[in-house]
Amino acid sequence: MADERRTIHAEIEVPGTPEQVWEAIATGPGISSWYVPHAVEERTDGAMLASFGPGMDAPGRVAAWEPPERVVFDGGDADSGLAFEWSVEARDGGTCIVRLVNSGFGSGEDWDDQYDAMESGWALFLFNLKLHLEHFAGRRATALLPMASWSTDQDTAWTALTNRLGIDPHPAVGASIVVDPTDGLGFAGTVAAAGERSIAMLLTEPAEGTGFIAAESAGGESSVSIWMYLYGEDREAHAARDTPRWTAWLGANSPS
Repeated sequence: MADERRTIHAEIEVPGTPEQVWEAIATGPGISSWYVPHAVEERTDGAMLASFGPGMDAPGRVAAWEPPERVVFDGGDADSGLAFEWSVEARDGGTCIVRLVNSGFGSGEDWDDQYDAMESGWALFLFNLKLHLEHFAGRRATALLPMASWSTDQDTAWTALTNRLGIDPHPAVGASIVVDPTDGLGFAGTVAAAGERSIAMLLTEPAEGTGFIAAESAGGESSVSIWMYLYGEDREAHAARDTPRWTAWLGANSPS
């Protein structure tokens, strides 16, 4: 049963008209360019599918479709009951406020972990939405979403991850990052933001795009990720080649 006391509220100001922002938050190609791959039937009661990785598809429905101001995705008949209400408010100067209300969390330790992970995760993804609209508006990205669970705390995981990648764990915004850990598997770009255990980048290699390195809490373990959103003609080839390689690299480099 959902705990009405636990709801995530988040918002961010982004460039673009309401129609441009709507396309990014409500359509399959738009959402896929800054979050995880989505397929969306663009109508009320349409089907929705979010893909978080092999064997981790989350079906749902479009519970409300009110372009360009409000869209609601929920689980439909799914057990999770999570709902995501997005709204767009135009501001002067060519920007919009995007607001998210993420509800439907239950009670208990497992839900505690999921709530905490999603609260921190949304901060990263909303920043990626802003980068998408600032630098790649109207373009489509292909996501690489390699991750692994490490049996250690977040601080240890973050130190190990950045050490193995050969990068500063707390770089300055604007700093250059070049990573080539093995056999041409790498990326390059500049730091767009840096948190306690995360780095956001504007990438130039293996293609132009955005990227995130993070270590997040995962029920007593740590979820480590190296995610990229690539644009350009070769983006799907890069994703097909490098996603399994990065997944294997993460699996082989756990400090535990």
